[in-house]
Amino acid sequence: MSESGNRKKLVIAAAVVVAAAVIFGVIYLCFAPKAAEGSKTLTIEVVDDAGASEVFTVHTDAEYLREALEATEGLTVEGTESGYGLMVETVNGVTADYSTDGAYWAFYVNGEYCNYGVDEQPVADGETYSIVYTTAGQ
Repeated sequence: MSESGNRKKLVIAAAVVVAAAVIFGVIYLCFAPKAAEGSKTLTIEVVDDAGASEVFTVHTDAEYLREALEATEGLTVEGTESGYGLMVETVNGVTADYSTDGAYWAFYVNGEYCNYGVDEQPVADGETYSIVYTTAGQ
């Protein structure tokens, strides 16, 4: 095949990749979770490694869960920043170390497993958010 034929295929392939990226970007923007503005009251429950539960009632203007967690008096959340946002590793001094025992902090919204990270999970008035210490196999 000639060099110009290879170039043509390369240009077509690049155009297809760009078009696919644009399509996926539009789909994400259409279906991404939307944040609610304004004052809201949330319930945040933390279940630690011993199974003890602590409940916090939060009055906040936060639009996303991370903001609400950071604004909750008596609740500390720490972790590692990544391209996906905060990876929560420690809650109220209890660290979940997946590499040691398969432990991690699972997040739930109204009893349903959370589909987004804390930076992208929108919060809404009246919802309950649970942070549960979980080990592999639970």
